Amino acid sequence: MNIVIIGTAYPLRGGIAHYVSLLHDALIKHGHEVHVVTFSRQYPKILFPGKSQEEKGDAGAPLKSLQLIDSINPFSWRKAGKVVADLEPDMIIFKFWIPFFAPAYGMIARVAKSVLRKKGKECKVVFIADNVIPHEKRLGDRAFTNYAFKAVEYFIVQSDAVERDLKIVKPDAKYIKLAHPIYQIFGESIDKRKAREELGIPHEAPAILFFGYIRKYKGLDILLRAMPLLLKSLPELRLIIAGEFYGDEAEYQKLIDDLKIPAKNLVLATDYIANDKVATYFSAANVVVLPYRTATQSGIVQIAYNFDVPVIATDVGGLSEVVIDGISGIITKEATPELVAKDVEHFFNEALEEKLRAGVREEKKKYSWDTFVEGIEKIADSK
Repeated sequence: MNIVIIGTAYPLRGGIAHYVSLLHDALIKHGHEVHVVTFSRQYPKILFPGKSQEEKGDAGAPLKSLQLIDSINPFSWRKAGKVVADLEPDMIIFKFWIPFFAPAYGMIARVAKSVLRKKGKECKVVFIADNVIPHEKRLGDRAFTNYAFKAVEYFIVQSDAVERDLKIVKPDAKYIKLAHPIYQIFGESIDKRKAREELGIPHEAPAILFFGYIRKYKGLDILLRAMPLLLKSLPELRLIIAGEFYGDEAEYQKLIDDLKIPAKNLVLATDYIANDKVATYFSAANVVVLPYRTATQSGIVQIAYNFDVPVIATDVGGLSEVVIDGISGIITKEATPELVAKDVEHFFNEALEEKLRAGVREEKKKYSWDTFVEGIEKIADSK
């Protein structure tokens, strides 16, 4: 099968770019011809809250992609659609996560299908929907999403939460549910002592990790408010914050100051974490904590599982589908400082790390790229 993947890809950075690279490799492994089309400009600077949109550090073997899509230039969307059609794909797979890109995706799909029909060829348009209803809602979201979804033959959802949202937005949608595979792009774990030496963490200190872009819905403020409660029983606890701010950094620094969290108890790596540094942070931690206010699924769980690290996550969206309470992690009933603190204390006081790591090693067997590709192949065979 000849497949074109459209979404964020190298040299752009972030979890979606990593996902596209892994999907590309998995499809190639299964004998398919694969091309990747990505953005020449993903976000205008005025709309991008981070520091840089391009990958830094060692990105491994860079994925070759066609940088054709300017997110705010409709002329580029038409051109991209024509280029995609010239590749004569049997399937076009879009990685969809926010409505901002829906107009571009919708036009690219329509143009590509129109050109292909003139050549007497048909192709399936598939959306991998990370979200259907965005975490941070904006005017026009529903109209943009509806425009794009009308050009789609098939959807892939990766959690019950997204499945429910898809049925609300497009009740007649054809879809398949496939679990979000493991992120294997970051290599193997490294020795915990070595990782902690690099981060300046005492070897015996309990350490929790908050990883990824820092956005309001992810609840870092909740975890910070939990710290004074935790330090009463775990005075040597280290909170590792590894990720770039997508908002007002000063707001979080003020919260740290107001809560009087000692500097020794925080490891602040508040910049984008390059691929070759990710293993250090996960290897240094005993557990990952995701105090999310809302979620569909989280790629951070799949990164943690790659390194056999258990996860404490709030019971929102699809997180409880992948973090199995008492098996591969702990599910916190609500996103409050008190309940998050209670579950972190429980993790350390009951010495649950090794038991839950064993559970992660078993649980992650479900999340293979081979299974995901087999699902895509079933879509190709469907009518």
